[in-house]
Amino acid sequence: MHFPLAHAQASRTEIIPFKSLTLTDQEFLVGREDGEPVTVAGELRLPRAGTERFPLVILLHGGGGIGGYVVDWESYFLAMGVATFVIDSFTGRGITSTTNDLAQIGRLTQVEDAYRALAQLAKHPRIDSTRVMLMGFSRGGTNTLYASLTRFQRMHAAASGAQFAAYVAFYPDCTITYRDEEEIAAQPMRVFHGTDDNYNPIAPCRAYVGRLKAKGRDVQLIEYAGAGHVFDGRAFKPPVVFPQGQTLRNCRLEEGDNGQLFNTKTKQPFSYSDPCIERGATVAYDEKAAMEARKAVAEFVAATLKPHQSP
Repeated sequence: MHFPLAHAQASRTEIIPFKSLTLTDQEFLVGREDGEPVTVAGELRLPRAGTERFPLVILLHGGGGIGGYVVDWESYFLAMGVATFVIDSFTGRGITSTTNDLAQIGRLTQVEDAYRALAQLAKHPRIDSTRVMLMGFSRGGTNTLYASLTRFQRMHAAASGAQFAAYVAFYPDCTITYRDEEEIAAQPMRVFHGTDDNYNPIAPCRAYVGRLKAKGRDVQLIEYAGAGHVFDGRAFKPPVVFPQGQTLRNCRLEEGDNGQLFNTKTKQPFSYSDPCIERGATVAYDEKAAMEARKAVAEFVAATLKPHQSP
């Protein structure tokens, strides 16, 4: 079966630099805003010329940087009449990929980038600041998931006053339990995950989403049986094995005092030399899961961002 993909062309593309911070996990978790300053950039693409203000999806890439699957999603959203802004969280920080070395950058750095991008783009004359969705993949999906925490928003995004209208996280890592993690923004969230993901296992995400739903949050986990990591990445057909890919799949971590992360099992402070860290992960395209996920995301975008199709 051929996978249908709308190849929409942007009427305008702008490269927009913005100031952010490079924070360690501990610095982020205690609310510091005095980390190492950095200028990162993103690419804004608008679906049509004119003066109308568009809804926007801000996209956070995974540990391999901006891949073809992110570009595919851009085209898909543009065809729906939705603008896109892809943040490059790595190049400005001198990083190419974190696949084999997760310690190069704090796990929540892209949350800071997302908040700062939202604050800047909310002022853009062609963007409707009330209709901005955050979407991320793998590492970016993890950051999308936790960008919804009201505690993080209070510490790192309160100054701008801008809010995301929705959150979409693809195959995030849910192995870390943060303080007050069940207190999330009221806006809806959808999590998409494959049951055979051996990089970011689905089980901890099932548990986290279950806790959120028990609190009455508008969150759903959409599971794809047999699908692996990056199941929407057409470049990964056939599957690609990363033998040195670092994974927390067998770790369970929790936030303790003063923003310190601990191994839940050993009660020892966590580091990337922890014995729970393993290497070896597979990424694999799954056409059926990819098609179903695109349809589900399109319906979610239509309901939450209400784009106006091109006449």
